[in-house]
Amino acid sequence: MDFLVIFIYVVVILFSVIIHEVAHGLAAYWRGDDTAKLAGRLTLNPIVHIDLFGSIILPAMLILLHTPIFFAWAKPVPFNPVKLKNPKTDIPLVSAAGPLSNIFLAVLSGLIIRIVNAFPELFAGFASSITEFFGLMLMINIVLPVINLIPVPPLDGSKVVTYFMPREIAVRYMNINPYLGLLVLFVLLYSGAVWKIIAPLINFCVTILSGQPLYY
Repeated sequence: MDFLVIFIYVVVILFSVIIHEVAHGLAAYWRGDDTAKLAGRLTLNPIVHIDLFGSIILPAMLILLHTPIFFAWAKPVPFNPVKLKNPKTDIPLVSAAGPLSNIFLAVLSGLIIRIVNAFPELFAGFASSITEFFGLMLMINIVLPVINLIPVPPLDGSKVVTYFMPREIAVRYMNINPYLGLLVLFVLLYSGAVWKIIAPLINFCVTILSGQPLYY
């Protein structure tokens, strides 16, 4: 895999995780919390969102090592649940906004692929390059929400499930060390235990959205 391909992968992943984090901030702002806005995080400027390890080094390493998984993150957008209009219902809503933004990008990418495949003559020989790029965009934006909704702290799924937990259990659950949670997630994915379950789901979603299998 050459440098240009790695660069494109990292750019697409970085764009996707930034959209993910901005969506969290916008949802929180909509529900009354202006913390992200005051911190200057409601912007697509990558400089304020990049986490050196999670946004660049880790994705590049996973691509270079040809691992069966890839994952990335940007700096989490800050939010103050106390400022939310109804924290009990708004916290899961804010948490779900990130994965939903990736699903929107996936749907949009699938639509573009379908249009290009239906009218390739309109794209002057670039149809293949366009479908490959948006195929990558589609795949990444299916993988990110699927993994993010796994209920392991600090992933978004862990915050969503707290809505259904008694308060005391929810607090203890969210206090689990986030690095421990990421380590557990990485081991599960790399071992193939979880990947065997989610890979067919990802392939199904990609096929439905684009009209052609692009993954696995």
